[in-house]
Amino acid sequence: MTMSATLLLCRPDVFSLNPSSGLQLSQIACLRDFSTSRLCASLPQRSRAIFRCTASGGHDTARHPNGLPQAHITALDNRAGGEELLALLRTKQPGRSHGPGTVYLAGTGPGDPGLLTLRAVQLMQTAEVVLYDRLVSPDILRLVHGGARMVYVGKQKGFHTRTQDEIHELLCNFAMEGSSVLRLKGGDPFVFGRGGEEVQYLQQRNIKTHVIPGITAASGICAELGIPLTHRGVATSVRFLTGHSREGDEAQLDESIAACADPHTTLVVYMGLGTLPALTQQLTAAGLSPGTPAVAIERGTTPDQRTVWAPVDHLCDDVEEANLQSPTLVIIGEVVGLAKGWRHADSTGQQQRASWSEFRESWQAEAAQQQQQHPEEANIYV
Repeated sequence: MTMSATLLLCRPDVFSLNPSSGLQLSQIACLRDFSTSRLCASLPQRSRAIFRCTASGGHDTARHPNGLPQAHITALDNRAGGEELLALLRTKQPGRSHGPGTVYLAGTGPGDPGLLTLRAVQLMQTAEVVLYDRLVSPDILRLVHGGARMVYVGKQKGFHTRTQDEIHELLCNFAMEGSSVLRLKGGDPFVFGRGGEEVQYLQQRNIKTHVIPGITAASGICAELGIPLTHRGVATSVRFLTGHSREGDEAQLDESIAACADPHTTLVVYMGLGTLPALTQQLTAAGLSPGTPAVAIERGTTPDQRTVWAPVDHLCDDVEEANLQSPTLVIIGEVVGLAKGWRHADSTGQQQRASWSEFRESWQAEAAQQQQQHPEEANIYV
């Protein structure tokens, strides 16, 4: 049995083919689990394409670009607007209600599928339409059932596949068609996830919404690294800060940064890679000790995690040398010094390590050595 499924390739590195590239659609169709970066050089920077995927089998095979099934792909229209997109994804079923559907905003945590909530997984197995962000990991997207219509609406610096207003309209339009809509967001929808804006927009149009919390990156990554966000006698408060603001709000952000120089406050910076030099300079100018422990984590809790440990005054240089990429979380405060990663880096004089796995292997070897030397304290070394 053969049936058609609509596949959206709306991400910055997989778009409509450049006719001059010489790369044929059939060349993509024969690839399975292909790496999108290999196609990057041959694809235009700012275009959107909608492809129809014809695959063997009895279910919809539209999947995330990192997990494509073998299929025959034909280009439909690389200028399709929001209404055309909605028409392509709309599913008409006999007897279905035409009343408004429900929109669920679910946080997917920092990237590790094991940190998903049970409710989020349940919705991923039942939703008819799924709109997902760039920060939702491929491992998590693979948990979405095969019959769901997948719509990529991710953003990154310098490129937005959809504006926030367009995302609002898509959510509303899909719900008005009676669909069960799942909006997947990295981390928690209400922590720098613009979930509040989406809920407000939908509720003003009488669309029912439910929010499923996710483990925000600060909690998930700190737990992975053994960094307590608060610690008696070390940190009495924690502050979450965004690294970039709306145009015109730069002064307000500067004031917020200056207020974070309290040595008893743990500072967690989301989306702060691009403004890290200014951030560290402002913190030290406001009185924060240059030797304050800090760590920058790229793609925390995932197999691709990379970590840089360094004092605040060396953090920018070390991050640049390691070439960390977005998404990267930055944690600054004395509590960072309580983590094994910091103690290891400090004792060896190595402020950087390529990956979390290297740290883990090193610690396990150290723990084994300590257990041999002090077997009576075996439970201490983990």
